[in-house]
Formats: sequence, structure tokens, C-alpha cells
Amino acid sequence: MAVVLCIDFGLKRSGLAISDPNRIIASPLETVASDTLEAWLEVEIPKRQISEIILGYPTRLDGSDTHITENIRLLKQVLETKFPQLQIQLFDERFSSKMASSAIAQMGHKKKKQDKGLIDQVAAALILQEYLSQS
Repeated sequence: MAVVLCIDFGLKRSGLAISDPNRIIASPLETVASDTLEAWLEVEIPKRQISEIILGYPTRLDGSDTHITENIRLLKQVLETKFPQLQIQLFDERFSSKMASSAIAQMGHKKKKQDKGLIDQVAAALILQEYLSQS
């Protein structure tokens, strides 16, 4: 069974999370430089049997765009063109980075010393877990 990949896209780096084959559990995967994301996907999509990509979709509380929302819409278009065999979906990511930072802190990592890449991975896993729970 194919898996779902979640991308928490940022201008510098993107956090990635992946589901198990049964699409029940989301796990942090890795962080990649955003300028290498497309190349990473070309290699990993067939290798990991990814059938669907969830993009964290950032909006403000009132639903308006953030500074990166348009970049996410453009990324979705690029991915749909490059990987037409995949389902590409946007999914609300409000508060995912704050929740990830809080979860990491609860595991004993001090907030000031938290690895931003780890926060991005955990945020992607939280977004994906929420998506899987609603599917």
C-alpha cells in the first residue's frame, strides 16, 4: 500500500513526515533544504511508494494569506505538473510549528536550543496526523 508524505514548506528548509502503509500513523522523516526539495522528491517518491502529498497550508486566524501562502499554492501547481500520478492536497497548518516546539519541549529539549529542522519535521508529522485522522 502506498504512503502519504507531508511537506511543511519553508523558504529555507522543509520538514517532511510520512505515513505508515496503513495510513494510520505519521512519523517525522527529515528536513531538506527547500531549494533541493524537488530533486529529493524525484528520488524518494518511487523509492518510498508515495501516492499522495499533503502540503501544510498556512493562513492567519481570519483565513487570510500569510507571507508564504502564495508560495505554497505555486508549489502545489509545480508538483501537480511534475508528478501528475500523485494526489496533491493543501491542509491547514495553523499553529503546527508552535505545537511542535511545545511537544519537543515536553520531551525535555529546552526551547532556546531546539533544532529548527526537528521542529519542521515534527510540525509536518502533526499536520499529517491530523490529515490522517480526518480521512
